[in-house]
Amino acid sequence: MITVKTDTPLNKLLVMIGINSSKYYSWIDRHEQPNNHNGFIPKKHWILDWEREAIINYARTHIGEGYRRLTYMMIDDNIAAVSPSTTYRVLKSVGLLNRWNKVKKSSKGSGFDQPNLPHQHWHTDIKYVNFRGTFLFLISVIDGYSRYIVHHELRTNMQEYDVQITIQRALEKFPGVKPRLITDNGSQYISKDFAEYLKFAGLQHIRTSVAYPQSNGKIERYHRTIHEECLATKSLINLDDARAQIDKFLDFYNTKRLHSSLFYLTPDDFLNDRITEKLDVRNTKLQSAKKARYEVKNVC
Repeated sequence: MITVKTDTPLNKLLVMIGINSSKYYSWIDRHEQPNNHNGFIPKKHWILDWEREAIINYARTHIGEGYRRLTYMMIDDNIAAVSPSTTYRVLKSVGLLNRWNKVKKSSKGSGFDQPNLPHQHWHTDIKYVNFRGTFLFLISVIDGYSRYIVHHELRTNMQEYDVQITIQRALEKFPGVKPRLITDNGSQYISKDFAEYLKFAGLQHIRTSVAYPQSNGKIERYHRTIHEECLATKSLINLDDARAQIDKFLDFYNTKRLHSSLFYLTPDDFLNDRITEKLDVRNTKLQSAKKARYEVKNVC
């Protein structure tokens, strides 16, 4: 408008009247807004008092969760819609950060081609479960794309037969799928009987590097999770009780527990292709919360 009325380029006009361009464009941005010199200028990322209290109270009832997982849990549960950095600052200010959640990662095996759809890779392994002075054996099959526990068996033995039963029941849950089966080099997985079973089932078998459990890291990480969040915190009364408690935890693991490598969604969300839908809902909540927060600060 100035250029049209004066027939002078804007940059030259600003030089003539002694105003720098940043100040000019700042005035343009504030057009028709109240002039609050040295006044309180609210920021969209500043949270309200009730949001701060909600974050703190939620963290105190979810001890042990990292601040990122807490952030997305709060959004999904309609507690508070904030960013992970905001959650971090609030929890740090009151000493509630989970500082022990530090896992060093190795770069070995980083060239492995990751699956981009469910049921391309299945990982399977056996975990020893302490039980009344002896051991039970938790045999699990996890989908490499979604981290969904496809099937599990708590067995009193860990022979080739027990492994084959677990894999066969996993296949029966999803008829027609032919995943690559990734295992370690345990005796059950390198036996002739197991090789014949895989040939009969039409599955390709991939064995990981010897003495390098990280190469089967997805199921190893799952074993750590079920140990820390279930097995190490429960008393297993008998075999039926042990199976019931593990079943309950794995239902929670598949459908409720947010996974850091899955954009803090659940394995069930990834398995059933609800990724975009869930992330869009979260983004809508965040934008609405920012807008409401900004309006309240302006009123104040």
